[in-house]
Amino acid sequence: MSALHFDTLVWHWPIAIYLFLAGASAGAMFFAVLLKHFVLKHNAYQSGFVQAACIVAPVAVMAGLGILVLDLTKPFDFWKILVFYNPKSVMSMGVLILLIYQVFMFMWIGLLFRKPIDAWCENRFPIVLKFTAWLSRFEATITGLLVIFSLALGAYTGFLLSALPGYPMLKNPVLPLLFLASGLSSGAASSLLGGVLLNANPNAKEVHFIHKVEIPLILVEIVLIFTFFMGLVLSGGQSKFAAFNAIGYGFWGWIFWIGIVGLGLSGPLAMNLFMTATSKRKWAYVAGTACLSLIGVLLLRNFILYTGQMTVV
Repeated sequence: MSALHFDTLVWHWPIAIYLFLAGASAGAMFFAVLLKHFVLKHNAYQSGFVQAACIVAPVAVMAGLGILVLDLTKPFDFWKILVFYNPKSVMSMGVLILLIYQVFMFMWIGLLFRKPIDAWCENRFPIVLKFTAWLSRFEATITGLLVIFSLALGAYTGFLLSALPGYPMLKNPVLPLLFLASGLSSGAASSLLGGVLLNANPNAKEVHFIHKVEIPLILVEIVLIFTFFMGLVLSGGQSKFAAFNAIGYGFWGWIFWIGIVGLGLSGPLAMNLFMTATSKRKWAYVAGTACLSLIGVLLLRNFILYTGQMTVV
């Protein structure tokens, strides 16, 4: 038997914000690594777009954790998740991924800005230079593990929703991949938006590189969304009911077609293709495209969270 629920949701918008921020942090770090190793090399720390990514990533993940803790029934008991780790708990697994990710994130950011850090600490805290020199010996390992845990964190935001029992739409195996792809998109968009706000050149080679990656990434998102809903429809029963209930009509139907498919995916895709065709990027185009992408990802998180809980077994 299926039923629609609107006022008895288990998880509300704070969880959607947390999922959005965690995904944006992971995506920002992922693109910062790509820019450093494939575009900028040793001068990466001077790029406004890399600087923006290194600001967005820690701020977003810590803000997301703060929201998650405050949303708990007993927020002051959050420490118990850290001490009494349960390997079978999706929440415990997520907290572990978040903690390890943050360790490698801060180490990588420290190595990225090693030159200015060493210059500032040379006469003040000379011991810091010994630490950064020692840490630099493991730069390749730190970078590799940061990429792995960035991708793990992005996918985990989809696995987290599967912790809610009895909701057929949230048991979809495509969801972690969809949230990973959209998280990478939000990381790219936040890096671009932050970069132009830091007065970086909107026509810089970093922007061209990110847009080259973003176009296929948006296409992958579209395919994953199609696969997500086709899987539900072909499964029949409650899953099919949940799919048509989500995208067929009403408020959330409008959010899906106009907000997510229209503004969040088609808009950035069209603007990216336009900027690729005209070659020269302008501030308004880059900022506008980034804003549309961020709005689309945020709407997608809320859409999946709310519509996924409206249909129960």
